[in-house]
Amino acid sequence: MRRQPLIVFAALIVAGGAVLAWPTLSELARTPVPVGAVLPGTGAPVAAGPLATVPLASTQPTPAATETPAPTETPAPTETSTPTAPAGPSAAPGPTALPTLPPGGPRAAESNWHAFAPMPPDPGRLSGYRWPLVNGVISQPFGTSPFGALLVDGQRFHDGLDIASFCGDSVVAAHDGLVLAAGRRFDPYIGWVGSIEPHTRRMNRLHKWWELPITVIVDDGDGYRAIYAHFNAVAVRAGDHVHAGQRIGWEGSTGFATGCHVHFGLFSPFEAGQFELRPDVQKRTRYPAWEIARIDPLLVLPPLRLGKTSGPFPSPSPSPTPSPVPTP
Repeated sequence: MRRQPLIVFAALIVAGGAVLAWPTLSELARTPVPVGAVLPGTGAPVAAGPLATVPLASTQPTPAATETPAPTETPAPTETSTPTAPAGPSAAPGPTALPTLPPGGPRAAESNWHAFAPMPPDPGRLSGYRWPLVNGVISQPFGTSPFGALLVDGQRFHDGLDIASFCGDSVVAAHDGLVLAAGRRFDPYIGWVGSIEPHTRRMNRLHKWWELPITVIVDDGDGYRAIYAHFNAVAVRAGDHVHAGQRIGWEGSTGFATGCHVHFGLFSPFEAGQFELRPDVQKRTRYPAWEIARIDPLLVLPPLRLGKTSGPFPSPSPSPTPSPVPTP
């Protein structure tokens, strides 16, 4: 009989330890669940990610949570349906999309850059031009010439308009614009197609920069650049803003010119056509073999007035057929 209390006491101790060792409800709520197992009542497998747990039902009633209705998906319009325009003012148009590169990647895009560049403005729509010499004669027109250093349609070509009056006469800007270069280091701004580094190395090695004409390059702000060459001296520098009629230098004959005059040329950096440099000139000077095609300045200059720039005055030359862009 004395052993019964001891047995009962031992049984209570064992039962109490088991109760203490039993995990709490909160610990059971954190019981790991294998990924891919199907949760009761959901029918959906557990996705991979952070450790999944199974919520246990509480013995005490919990207030029912208010479910937020899921947003209704808007059905995609079919091909035959026409979307209805919203009421009110229309939205402002967005930016123009960039062109898609052609098949072949960047190399093909580079060889066809003119297909993506802006088109040069129509010379017939340009305005605000005046003659760079108030009193002068045209000593050589734009077009074919036995003295031309370029080749167009297989013929020697002069890519500007030569105007002459007298040495030291004032040369004025033909249009408002920004001076890009003034002096003999103007080559980066006159539209060479290709690297001018071989020419620059040659000029530095031989110290022959004095052979080039003193030149002014002006961005006219209308999609064209103006070239004025053979100055005796200039009155502007790179970065200056000039207005039409402002003196930019004095007429001269620098650059092996046969006499004092102004070579006036116009070209658009957006032009895709090119003029070829004569091979003998290219070999001697190390210039690139091509330049951006020019336009006849007579297309933009105003009609002549009696007593002003006169002399043999040809009609504007028709636009020559520029050579196609060479394939690299």
